[in-house]
Amino acid sequence: MSGRIRDMRNLGPATERMLAEVDICSPEDLRQLGAVAAYRRLKFRFGRGVSLNALYAVEGALSDRDWREIDRGLKERADWKQEGSR
Repeated sequence: MSGRIRDMRNLGPATERMLAEVDICSPEDLRQLGAVAAYRRLKFRFGRGVSLNALYAVEGALSDRDWREIDRGLKERADWKQEGSR
């Protein structure tokens, strides 16, 4: 995987900047933290400027899948959504 977040699937320069503002500066940082924890940091910092699509995009980036391909069952699992919305 590349050394830049912007080169990960689903993520670009804007997401890279936002993640850097919450101390996630590399793909390795993102992998270690995980999608839900990264989303929680973004949501805390940017509030309404971050939707659940960001969670799906990060999960897709970590699993090298398009964010729209994230299993609907995973999207609908209440515990995953609750973890992401905190």
